Amino acid sequence: MTGRKLIFLLAGVILAGMCPGAARGQRERWSEAKANSWYAQQPWLVGSNYTPKSAINQLEMWQEATFDPKEIDKELGWAGGMGMNTMRVFLHDLLWEQDAEGFKKRIDEFLTIASKHHIRPIFVLFDSCWDPYPHLGPQHPPIPGVHNSGWVQSPGAAALEDTKQYPRLKAYVIGVVGAFANDDRILAWDVWNEPGADNAGSYGKEELKDKRARVTALLPQAFEWAREANPKQPLTSGVCCVDTSADGSDLDEIQKIQLRESDVVTFHNYTWPEYFRREIGWLKKYNRPVICTEYMARAVGSTFDTILPIAKEEHVGAINWGFVAGKTQTYYPWESWEHPYILDQPPVWFHDILHPDGTPYRKAEVELIRRLSEEK
Repeated sequence: MTGRKLIFLLAGVILAGMCPGAARGQRERWSEAKANSWYAQQPWLVGSNYTPKSAINQLEMWQEATFDPKEIDKELGWAGGMGMNTMRVFLHDLLWEQDAEGFKKRIDEFLTIASKHHIRPIFVLFDSCWDPYPHLGPQHPPIPGVHNSGWVQSPGAAALEDTKQYPRLKAYVIGVVGAFANDDRILAWDVWNEPGADNAGSYGKEELKDKRARVTALLPQAFEWAREANPKQPLTSGVCCVDTSADGSDLDEIQKIQLRESDVVTFHNYTWPEYFRREIGWLKKYNRPVICTEYMARAVGSTFDTILPIAKEEHVGAINWGFVAGKTQTYYPWESWEHPYILDQPPVWFHDILHPDGTPYRKAEVELIRRLSEEK
């Protein structure tokens, strides 16, 4: 069966099984005017993708046994102190299945802590990156010298492959978004992180062969489920790896869905500043707010020094990958999957801003974040 045929088949299964009545009461995609009005009320958005140093992944961050509000309070205090006003934070469908009420309680506690430090997070619902076989309970320790060695996908391959689990995924999206749909402490909902990720350099052999077709069919439904919960916050999904030299003519179907469904436009860019600026210009043609939800990989040319001033000038929100060096080990580069840093440390940290004790990896970076966040 071709990928296109599978997409149509899966879309039919999803629509037949879940959508009667789904459109009733569901809010529409925001108009350009509404999206821009919302953005005009926000400060210049600056922050990090956040996982506490004590957690290797989303599950370890949020499960009751390892949820660490004291650590979160300390680290978000550091973020607020340097002028950050948002954090991008990943959730997981298995957490809802495990303990929906407890999960909601911990999200509420997190929001209380974040609000104390004047931080409004973007919550990520699904994620196609890294390990396709997540499991609840204790998570394995970090693999020495390897970047993000314990991060997990949501939904995992088993759920993505089994359409009988899709009602559970729908219940998760509607449940978690609905519980906080009117909560001013939340900035936005990121429906699916890098849905087109193939993880070729890490888990390529473990991935579903038809993953892209399944995600292509499910992604629009995930947006629909989130809209059914009628959130006051905007919905988005960040496009990654757009070749703007082709003027977007080579956009794949997943990227088209992301841009078509998002209330506000978000994107990921880990390249040189000239390409970052060019992508901003290209994305602004959609006449919606533009926010970069992933950037900053020092060794490949994306640095605070070069990217942040452009983002501020263009009034584009900027959320870098990594805050405190910890169990995710994202200060190691991506290629550490092929060449683990066992005997030596990388010459330059890849991601992350602070050492585990809160001291800056590079003081000038923290001073730049603080200065730009304070400028009017």
